[in-house]
Amino acid sequence: MVCAQTDTLINWHLPAVNISCKTINGLQKKYSEIALNLDKQSAKLLGQMQHKENKWNAKLNSAGNVKAQPLFSKDVSQQYQELQSGFSKTASQFEQFPLKEYLPGLDSVQTVLNFILQNPNLSTDQLKQLKSLNAKLKNLQEELQAANEIQAFVKERTAMLKEQLVNTGLVKQLKGINKRVYYYQAQISAYKEILNDKEKLREKFLETVRILPAFQKFWQKNSYFATLFPTPASEGTQQALTGLQTRTSVQNVIARRLGASESQGANPQQYFQEQIDVAQAQLNELKNKLNKFSNGGGNSDMTMPEFKPNDQKTKSFFKRLEYGFNIQNEPGRYSLPALTDIALSIGYKFSDKKRLGIGASYKIGWGRDIQHMHFTNEGIGLRSYVDIKAKGSIWLSGGFEYNYLNSFKTLQELHSKVDVWQRSALIGLSRKYKVGKKEGNMQLLYDFLYGRQTPPGTALKFRIGYTF
Repeated sequence: MVCAQTDTLINWHLPAVNISCKTINGLQKKYSEIALNLDKQSAKLLGQMQHKENKWNAKLNSAGNVKAQPLFSKDVSQQYQELQSGFSKTASQFEQFPLKEYLPGLDSVQTVLNFILQNPNLSTDQLKQLKSLNAKLKNLQEELQAANEIQAFVKERTAMLKEQLVNTGLVKQLKGINKRVYYYQAQISAYKEILNDKEKLREKFLETVRILPAFQKFWQKNSYFATLFPTPASEGTQQALTGLQTRTSVQNVIARRLGASESQGANPQQYFQEQIDVAQAQLNELKNKLNKFSNGGGNSDMTMPEFKPNDQKTKSFFKRLEYGFNIQNEPGRYSLPALTDIALSIGYKFSDKKRLGIGASYKIGWGRDIQHMHFTNEGIGLRSYVDIKAKGSIWLSGGFEYNYLNSFKTLQELHSKVDVWQRSALIGLSRKYKVGKKEGNMQLLYDFLYGRQTPPGTALKFRIGYTF
């Protein structure tokens, strides 16, 4: 969709109801990308599973295993074809709520869209933009619903295959399917978290109407949440209170159940609160166990992994990048003044336990002593690093560095004096710890090449830093 250079505004002649073209385009792009990725990953998983099953079927037939043949019947092949062809998406595209799961982020945007589209004063361009966004949102919901159905199918299918193929020598090969299925489901959970995240783009879209009384009434009747928990027609009237117990009557019932009245020392309110606290603790324990295997998605169809999952695998390339800086101080030695080495780095998380990165450093000279302090450019450095988790917060760290240890006034000097660059090969230990939302680290590294440097460098290097 092509937009004008200035943002197109949607105005109902009501306060604060304006949506920029940039916001609409941003939401369209986001929903389209997630829907496209879901479609590709669903097709890939189903294709891989069907390919594996065809191989197993051929192997069992050649071995004359008649009992296992019903597992790979035409009905199963038809199920695969229907899921791959998007049969469920076609069947649900005319429904008001294609996704049979409540996602607050999607429900909010869909309800706002439905509300704005009822405005008769929308221009042709405005109506076209909003209908396009609505179509992409509907398509995303269809893809998510299809993904949920695929999750349920593959979970049931893998459980059946594991049970029926236990004595055929193919159980080990099922572990590969388990890994693919788990990461597929983890990726879906990650997408749902993104859609529920209160990011600025969505909030900017929602803020246009959600404070309006007319929209609040519309929400109570037309949102997906309202269909799940409909508001009684008598809400807010005296009739709605008829038959409800008072606080005093509830306390008296509890006191009688305790076998004592309040005058005898029983405190129904305290007893009731204690029971709620116990129940809440048990509920939180169950919730934590569920989230451990569902990536926070809360999906009961989540397949239990038969391997150690890598939480980084479902993240995008940019989400797996880490940015950091560290500081290293060195006392004055030989002809060099006291130095502070400030480094910036960018790394990539291959897994939760392995990181690789590169960086650059700038060396500031402080002078020989406190009486003769002055700032000088004492060099720069290029470095690489590898971090491998050892145990708990302790990591094994290593890296290779090139350092230019000469005073310079212009960048041209760095290029003209290549022979001055010195090498360092480092290995040591790091301790990582949390500092709010950031990650702090302390490093103690040994330089194997310190004796080959001119002048000789320091063998041990201590660095502190932060990672974002």
